[in-house]
Amino acid sequence: MNAPTLTSGGTALGAELLRHLDEQLASARRLLDTVLKQGQAIRDRDVDGVLARMADLQGEMERRAGLEQERARILTAAAANLGCPPHAVTLDAMASLLADHEALAARGRSAELRGLLEEIQREHTINRALMRQELAFLSHLTRMLGVESEEIGYRPPNEPGATMRATLDPAAAAPRARRVLDLEA
Repeated sequence: MNAPTLTSGGTALGAELLRHLDEQLASARRLLDTVLKQGQAIRDRDVDGVLARMADLQGEMERRAGLEQERARILTAAAANLGCPPHAVTLDAMASLLADHEALAARGRSAELRGLLEEIQREHTINRALMRQELAFLSHLTRMLGVESEEIGYRPPNEPGATMRATLDPAAAAPRARRVLDLEA
């Protein structure tokens, strides 16, 4: 096992790991903020807001891909010092390579990150349910207006060949007279 390099009371690996965890936390906070804003836009039926938040989510996910590459590099370096494969490296094993204060800080940041990711997942699940509910209402409304889903190019997301994009053909989507309540006797 190679001895970790020390830097002013800590290790190079510890400094790198803590910096990386700080970046992961900042990214997770941005994701949570975006997911919460998206949920509010869904509740407000603000289509432009929902789409803008989706773009924000995609951008943050692209940044997170870079963080995952950095994470893999850190795990590979720790694995080399521990004499095990990168996939077998745990935070507890990595802590043996760190100064005590670094290991304590890394455990705290890791716990905070796990909590944020759980909250993001929970809010994202709620947003998906809200979107399904809104799309079901839209589907019901178009049926009530006499417009069949095939005429507008929409299929619910759980159907094969589904699309979220509606392609309205004005001739095909012209509303037909339909009475919801027939009061004539």
